[in-house]
Amino acid sequence: MEFLRKAAGRPSKLGILPGAFHPPTRAHLALGRAALAEVDEVLFVLPRAFPHKHYEGVGLAERARLVAAATAGEPRFSVAVSEGGLFIEMARECRGAYGAGVELWFVCGRDAAERIVNWDYGRPGVVEEMLEEFGLLVAERDGRYQPPRGLAGRIRHLRVGEDCSGVSATEVRRRIAAGEAWEALVPEAIIDEVRRLYAGRH
Repeated sequence: MEFLRKAAGRPSKLGILPGAFHPPTRAHLALGRAALAEVDEVLFVLPRAFPHKHYEGVGLAERARLVAAATAGEPRFSVAVSEGGLFIEMARECRGAYGAGVELWFVCGRDAAERIVNWDYGRPGVVEEMLEEFGLLVAERDGRYQPPRGLAGRIRHLRVGEDCSGVSATEVRRRIAAGEAWEALVPEAIIDEVRRLYAGRH
């Protein structure tokens, strides 16, 4: 795991917020801020390679710099690039970086939680094994997630104070391509850089 920025101290509970950040949005920061009510530090993670897609357009290094700039105002936010793209791979890299005793909680939306829990891993019991290594903090996204009864102790609802409905990286890119106003969807600190990296490509 390669850190672009690491918060001071050693957390007992670490939130892990993985993503493509194509580009980072206000919703990403809102998720991170909400998670700080549950954990000591939030680590924004970009995988070096995704399991099911590739970096297109704006590359990994440029996106990582955008995330670092967008999160610079919060001392309990860290930013890193992971070698693995699966949650279990990221979790094990975090154990190596933060120590075996840290509690790990992935921060995600309802759609991601459903994919993780319902994925066909090829054999029964894989989800339960993964959730022994980390838990999920799940924010509402087009509805609230209801975990299976046996997993409820490892999957918690995350309350996000800001209204981020309609805020997504996909919507930012769509608006840029359509020539519509998009600036309100991204953190103010990175508007100029997002314009340079994204608007210039259309």
